[in-house]
Amino acid sequence: MDTTTVSDQPTDHLSPPPPQPLSKNAQKKLLKQQRFEAKKAEKKAAMKAERKLQGERKRKEWEEKLANVSEDEKLKMIEARKGMRKERMDQRTEDRVSKALRLSEAKNNGQNVVLDLQFSELMAPNEIHSLVKQIMYCYSVNGRSAVPCHLWLTGYEGEIQNQLQKMPGFDKWIIDKDTGPYINTFESQKENLVYLTADSENMLSELDPKKIYIIGGLVDRNRWKGITMKKAVDQGIQTAKLPIGNYLKMSSSQVLTVNQVMEILLKFLETKDWKESFFHVIPQRKRCEAEEQVAREEGEEGDEEDDQETKRQCIET
Repeated sequence: MDTTTVSDQPTDHLSPPPPQPLSKNAQKKLLKQQRFEAKKAEKKAAMKAERKLQGERKRKEWEEKLANVSEDEKLKMIEARKGMRKERMDQRTEDRVSKALRLSEAKNNGQNVVLDLQFSELMAPNEIHSLVKQIMYCYSVNGRSAVPCHLWLTGYEGEIQNQLQKMPGFDKWIIDKDTGPYINTFESQKENLVYLTADSENMLSELDPKKIYIIGGLVDRNRWKGITMKKAVDQGIQTAKLPIGNYLKMSSSQVLTVNQVMEILLKFLETKDWKESFFHVIPQRKRCEAEEQVAREEGEEGDEEDDQETKRQCIET
């Protein structure tokens, strides 16, 4: 790695390079992404309508059952239903307490992972909204993980802060937040900072519990290539990239969403197996599978179906 541009001084506000005009290939990718977003919105609306219809059908079926039984049977059915609801509520309470204990333990002894949110000025409002959703998914998957990490939000201010604070339950999240840059937050541990960027020449082989891994919170739509690498080099901190190429061939760029990187790290903490972590997280549409290798298709499309459950888990800290 070229270190000739390394500065020993903390860099709070970077001067980003001017955005390059999109090439024809990039324009095609952008158009494809826009079509995908439109299709996803239609799918979400259809799923919402279907859930509403299912709810109405279930209520009607329940009312019909009650109407066709005696008064004694009706009371028994109502009591049984109340008992089932109580069991579900008790289970949710138990899960919530267990999650809080695991996240609290991770704050003391877990792997430190930082989401760097200092790029909000480079993003359009819809991109900031997308990033906020990715942060929500990060917290949700961390809470479900068998080995959760200690999650940090740095550069937590402006529109990102406003949108996150509007989320129900956000004030109860078991994380650490700092409005300032991570370079100040971890000033005394600068030698342990590692920025995860696909542009790094250093391949990550293990996760060092002493290191503090940084994920760039940027939905860039290909406009800001290399910016996280430049930031790390300018600040004189280490960089590394996930060893994706060692285990699978990507059908497109190796740049992943924030929540995908987070989930890969969490899966590796649990399994100590990069191959399993990549195939568990990276959507099949973004990779070319090797012979006889089969993996579940997850990611943005799967996330849409789990959106309501994810929001519930974030609210129920």
